[in-house]
Amino acid sequence: MAFNWFRKSDEETKTDEATPKTNRLSNSGFARALKQALGAGVSDETWDNLEEVLLMADVGLEVTNDLIANTKKHRPLSTDEVMVALKQEMLAVLDSDADRDLKLDSKPAVILMVGVNGTGKTTSTGKLAYKFVAEGRSVVMGAADTFRAAAADQLATWADRTGAELVRGVEQGDPAAVAFDAVARAVDVGADVVLIDTAGRLHTKSGLMDELSKVRRVVERKAEVSEVLLVLDATTGQNGLLQAKVFAEAVNLTGIVLTKLDGSAKGGIIFAVQRALGVPVKFVGLGEAAEDLIPFSPLDFVDAIAES
Repeated sequence: MAFNWFRKSDEETKTDEATPKTNRLSNSGFARALKQALGAGVSDETWDNLEEVLLMADVGLEVTNDLIANTKKHRPLSTDEVMVALKQEMLAVLDSDADRDLKLDSKPAVILMVGVNGTGKTTSTGKLAYKFVAEGRSVVMGAADTFRAAAADQLATWADRTGAELVRGVEQGDPAAVAFDAVARAVDVGADVVLIDTAGRLHTKSGLMDELSKVRRVVERKAEVSEVLLVLDATTGQNGLLQAKVFAEAVNLTGIVLTKLDGSAKGGIIFAVQRALGVPVKFVGLGEAAEDLIPFSPLDFVDAIAES
């Protein structure tokens, strides 16, 4: 289950393990809290409780205010009608018609993975490699986070596990050089996808911009960049939104990967990021297994947390 509003019991954990990945958001703590907030009827207290639940889930003040105001415009007469209207407004914020498919038409399709250390960026890179190889695509991974030897070692493990090829450089080496070598290797062997795990240092904004811009500029000497995916940790809440804004200023983001959604009550950050950046969430992480990185469906997400 996602949105672990309350600590999971052993029985809930067993149920979670038996639940299909696409339904793992159902019966979440967020959903339970919403039901409790609404109570038996619609009153001023109902709206106050709903506001508290949304804010605690890190939906953000601006989006929370808009969701409640727009839900009220439906003039709901019952809690069921409140949930129906709230779901409709949530879907509007999430832009349910947004294109969330990865652009893989070019060969090789180059995907830059960006984000701060600790968000699950390297793991998400490996999981995407797993997904692509399972689909029959050939993959090259570039360990361009040269400032952490552990990141390259982690990708090496994923390469062994998936059959993807890994290109790595010397520790403390130039990240752009490793990225270039990975793309060049993919071109030489005719690989379908290149995944570049970039350095996760969030130092000065100008330094970040310079570093990521250089990586992209050097890579595009060999192939066009198809996607730039920002990896965010759902448990960081509003701090994740601040990170997202910094990276959006540094590089042209095409999508968000939201990790650790299974262990967080803070998944409302999806709404805040969508509103602030206009960049779609494309994947969510619901666990540690390779299969637990799944495409994000706004309808499934909202159905889970606003079920009546």
